[in-house]
Amino acid sequence: MRLGVLTGGGDCPGLNAVIRAVVRREVKDFGGEVFGFYDGWRGVVENRGEWLSVLRLRGTLPRGGTILGTSRDNPYMHDDGPAQAKAAIADRGLDALIVIGGDGTLSCADRISDDGIAKVIGVPKTIDNDIAGTERTFGFDTAVSIATEAIDRLHTTAESHDRIMVVEVMGRHVGHIAAWAGLAGGATMTLIPEEPFDIAEVCDALTSRHRSGKFASIVVVAEGATPAPGTIDMPEPQFDQYGHQKLGGIAHVVAGEIGVRTGYETRVTILGHTQRGGTPTAFDRVLCSRFGVAAVDLAHDKKFGHMVALRAGEIEAVDLQDAIGKPKYVSPTLWNTAQVFFP
Repeated sequence: MRLGVLTGGGDCPGLNAVIRAVVRREVKDFGGEVFGFYDGWRGVVENRGEWLSVLRLRGTLPRGGTILGTSRDNPYMHDDGPAQAKAAIADRGLDALIVIGGDGTLSCADRISDDGIAKVIGVPKTIDNDIAGTERTFGFDTAVSIATEAIDRLHTTAESHDRIMVVEVMGRHVGHIAAWAGLAGGATMTLIPEEPFDIAEVCDALTSRHRSGKFASIVVVAEGATPAPGTIDMPEPQFDQYGHQKLGGIAHVVAGEIGVRTGYETRVTILGHTQRGGTPTAFDRVLCSRFGVAAVDLAHDKKFGHMVALRAGEIEAVDLQDAIGKPKYVSPTLWNTAQVFFP
């Protein structure tokens, strides 16, 4: 077969490992060809990319980012985008597209499939781990590991100065990274988007903890965490050109409130894009390799319109329409476990 591959949305550790697996499986085992589009769907519309070889992908397994580049564009943002995408796919003689991305990229893939522009196979990618239908998305384990290491380091400086450290991690609509890193890093409290927080309760818990002789605290905050209505005055939300709310900075709001209400010295650390950069963990490298191989196999089995997914340790095919537009939230069981360790 002739397969196309693209990486869309935000960058993520493990993208190159998936591309590498796709190329290895198709070229080495099936004798086919793989064309990599540059910059996600933008490269499809503009018909830009390169034919990929096993040699081209050597050394990319541990490499972060994506050698193909990425963007948040999609063909439907342009009047003639769908027609140009269809022409590019025909020009390259592609039998199917393997689309690596999060909810937005995969939603576009589903629409591309429905409109008859291309046959597609999806690969779920996001450090937020919020795509339905799969137990894990690649990049999540790496992000949690990075956040946990940061929390570990902040413990010592917090203890040395009798401070409260507020650590902001990624997580727009779900708190998987915050919940996992907070639990793994021994955070005092964790605030996630799924559970609006009362800052008064947070401050009371911290005050009680410090009065009992615990002279340092770590509060982990997901960037999308929100206060309960009427508890904190928040600024009007701002949106980017793609309609996504601009997040980040909630840690400063939380830290400011804690400092004023408790009198304790409070500092902020925002991990930001360090969570999605750099080399993927061993778990993510293996998951990416499995996803890439399975995606090619689905294409050869003609299971188009499906996404590869991890379920009970095995890689399965999930209908794209069952996976998109339905965020996977932090499970109540995990959240209950995390709360056991709160003050």
